[in-house]
Amino acid sequence: MTPAPVGELDLPALQATATAILDEAADEFLAGLGAPRAVVKRGTDFATEMDLSLERRFVEQLQERTSIPVHGEEFGGPDPSVGAVWLVDPIDGTFNYSTGLPSAAMLVALVVDGEPVIGLTWIPALGQRFAAHRGGPLLINGEPAAPLAACEGLHGQAVGYVSYNADQEGRFPGAQRARVQREITGRHARIRVHGCTGFDMAYVAGGRLAGAVSYGRHPWDHAAGVVLVRAAGGSATDIFGRPWTVTTPSLVAAAPGAHAELLEILADGPWPSPHTLTYQPPNNPA
Repeated sequence: MTPAPVGELDLPALQATATAILDEAADEFLAGLGAPRAVVKRGTDFATEMDLSLERRFVEQLQERTSIPVHGEEFGGPDPSVGAVWLVDPIDGTFNYSTGLPSAAMLVALVVDGEPVIGLTWIPALGQRFAAHRGGPLLINGEPAAPLAACEGLHGQAVGYVSYNADQEGRFPGAQRARVQREITGRHARIRVHGCTGFDMAYVAGGRLAGAVSYGRHPWDHAAGVVLVRAAGGSATDIFGRPWTVTTPSLVAAAPGAHAELLEILADGPWPSPHTLTYQPPNNPA
C-alpha cells in the first residue's frame, strides 16, 4: 500500500490515537521502574524486559489503530525516510529507568518521508505529557502551552547536554564535546545532564531549558522532541544548522535567542563535514 502524503493524513486524529496508547501504557511503565538489565547491546548500553514489552505493545496498537507501520528502537522496522512511519522509543533514558530515576520517557513520533510531523513525550514518573503535531500547538498535560519567549542568548540560562567519555572518538569526539561544554559554561550558562534526550527536548519545548544538544544518531531519540520544540516556536537543527530529519546525526534545539548562540559555539569544531545517515536495521535484535 502506498503511504498517504502528509497533507492527506489527519494529524490531530493520529495524535489523539497515539496519546491514548501512551496513556494506557503509563501504569505498565511505572510498574517496571527499577527493572534490571535484560539485553546487552554494545558498550554499556542495554535494554530491560520493559523496553521489549512496551515496544511490542506500541507496535501492535499503533499498527492496528492507524494502519501505519512502526520502527522501534529494539526491533527495528521499515525505513523511516520513506513514507509514513511511526518511530518508537519505549523507554528513553533506560539507565535512569533501571536505577529508578524519574528522568525516563516514552517517545512516539510520526515521520513522513523523513520529516517529523507528530511528537509525543511522556514522562510518567513526573506525571508530564508533551504532545504536538505540525501546524498545531504544543500541549502540556493536554493544555495548550504559551509560545517560547525569546531569551537574550545563553547567559544565565540552563542548557541540556549529553553524558560522554572525554576520551571517546568517532564522529563527534569526546574532546570536542568537552570543548563545547566549556564554552557554554564560559558564557555563564548552566549545563544540565539528565541522561535522557527526550526529556531534554521536551523541557526545551516547555521553556524549562533554553536549549539542548544531542550528538546521537538514532532518529527515535530525536523526532518527537523536534516536533515539540518547533510547535513551541523554537528551532531544531543539526549542529551545522541544517533542519533536522531522520537522516540527521545530531540535534540542537533551543528557544529563540539561544539557538544561534549554540550554533556559534558548535561551529568552532573541528567536526567532520556535514553528512547524513542511511537506514540500517538494528544491530541488537531482541
